[in-house]
Amino acid sequence: MSEDLDPLTPSEGVDRFLSHREPSVRKSTLQNARTRLNYFLEWCDDAEIEDLNTLSGRDMAEFVAWRRGDIKPITLQKQLSTIRQACRWWADIDAVEDGLAETVHAPELPDGAESRDVHLDPDRAERALAYYETHHYASRDHALIALMWRTGLRRGAIRSLDVDDLLAEGHAVNVRHRIDQGTKLKNGKAGERWVYLGPQWFQILDDYVSNPDRPTGTDEYGREPLFPAQGGGRPSAQTIYKWVMRALHPCTYGECPHDRTPATCDARGRDSNVADCPSSRSPHAVRRGAITHHLHQDTPPETVSERMDVSLDVLYQHYDARTEREKMDVRVNHLPE
Repeated sequence: MSEDLDPLTPSEGVDRFLSHREPSVRKSTLQNARTRLNYFLEWCDDAEIEDLNTLSGRDMAEFVAWRRGDIKPITLQKQLSTIRQACRWWADIDAVEDGLAETVHAPELPDGAESRDVHLDPDRAERALAYYETHHYASRDHALIALMWRTGLRRGAIRSLDVDDLLAEGHAVNVRHRIDQGTKLKNGKAGERWVYLGPQWFQILDDYVSNPDRPTGTDEYGREPLFPAQGGGRPSAQTIYKWVMRALHPCTYGECPHDRTPATCDARGRDSNVADCPSSRSPHAVRRGAITHHLHQDTPPETVSERMDVSLDVLYQHYDARTEREKMDVRVNHLPE
């Protein structure tokens, strides 16, 4: 990081950029830019980026991979154009290194990319969970995917969980906002809740805690993370992202659908980029899939909204991956004869 840069938080940087753009663009254009940059702020929060000065080309590549797992490639290309504009303006005001914008590379569009809908579908979730149930029961990957599929928890909420947050008496998990102890929820105190798992799903988590291969230890606040890093402390959000992406590579639990081998695949190996697998699914894609699956199972949207800590408006706009026909079929079950 250059000593010539002036510190600037991501949120302040976004506000300043939008204020700069406001006089010269339409209101709708400015709103679109705000929406796209809000995703960048969400990533900064997950990646614990507190100063734009620290951003590097590697960081921007991780941001692109993070967004690529959640949206259509054609949408990603549009969003990244706004990120580049912001990076160029931030460079002009000495908030980021010159040339950072040029490190933001959008992936090429494959045929049919416009129709791609990125979420973890139930068949893939069930195949992965069946594999871990049989071959790696109560492993970290098994417990992590089971918890995320059952609850749709955000990555930040997963990171915040302690062993003591498992509630055996209710077969539930207690999600809490503890910003003064190094962990936080996206919606703060309003996001605190008990989330029901049920006996079968709770047992996986309980057995995982007792797994002798599970690392043990406490974080700097003396708390014992439910999903500890290898050294026993609390993992970063980016570490959890990599765990999920790698655990859901299709070749982990079946044959590779892309005619690759683990020895030659760019997405496998210790130092590989887990997002290079065309079939990779991010934590956000798991969350979207879990929400959609709950809706398919006739769970009332209001219940899903409270359980997953998402407003109904956002649920319908960003997470509900059902087709219009599938939505109608669910409604039919509630109509009088």
